[in-house]
Amino acid sequence: MKTLFALAFALVSTAAFAFPVAPHNALERSNLKSVQSFEARNYDFEGIVKLSNCSGSLVAFNGMPLTAKAIMMTNGHCVSAPGGFLKPGEVWVNRSAPRSLKLYDVNFKLHNIQATKILFATMTNTDVAFYELTESYNEIIARTKVRPFLLDSVRPQAGVSIDIISGYWDRGYSCDIDGFVYQIREADWTFTDSIRYTEGCDTIGGTSGSPIIARGERRVIGINNTSNESGRRCTMNNPCEVDQAGQVEVRKGVRYGQQTYNVYTCLTPDFNFDLSRRGCTLPR
Repeated sequence: MKTLFALAFALVSTAAFAFPVAPHNALERSNLKSVQSFEARNYDFEGIVKLSNCSGSLVAFNGMPLTAKAIMMTNGHCVSAPGGFLKPGEVWVNRSAPRSLKLYDVNFKLHNIQATKILFATMTNTDVAFYELTESYNEIIARTKVRPFLLDSVRPQAGVSIDIISGYWDRGYSCDIDGFVYQIREADWTFTDSIRYTEGCDTIGGTSGSPIIARGERRVIGINNTSNESGRRCTMNNPCEVDQAGQVEVRKGVRYGQQTYNVYTCLTPDFNFDLSRRGCTLPR
């Protein structure tokens, strides 16, 4: 059976909890449109997803058959939960969640896709959600010619060149992985082993859920989710860094993402989430 692994070789958030803000006037809208148009021409949008409030990507797990139902990845904070966001310690598995989405092809054309349920979602330790779609990868490829990204199963390394592509804003960013943070605290939420970017990935509201892509490849190595906007300490939209000794550091303007390779520790051989699986490192 053909798998995505074989296919791969053949082939903005702003801040975590800030959603996009509309431009204030016609000139600002015109300037933003020009920037988006320029940025879009410099990036490959095939497989990027536009949500009503965030960005996302069409991904598949390593070794997954193309006959399987397709998966869309975004942030956990992009999920509509009662009362707003998923609470610390809250985890959703196999929950019905119909949602209409838009998928970009290689020619920057949008196609309608539909999600039926959330396979996994949380804002505890990480900030990620996986939606199952109505169609298989083969069906999406046949209808739209869009190939999924491969979700990498290996921990990324500092210094790797990355692209972050936002379906919400139709633009991309380029930089490197600067390093990793033991903990990030943002209001009531804590993220662990987070990715910190170098300058260049100046993500804004609406880029939440954008994939972190190894530059020049169709390999997703993380997910964009937050930034410190105003230099405040550990508040909403102002995450702080915490080291193993509990020392807190605030870095105004610095952007962060979350790692996704650890998802594989909780997958069964048939690519379902089993949080009781031995070695699973996702919250349960």
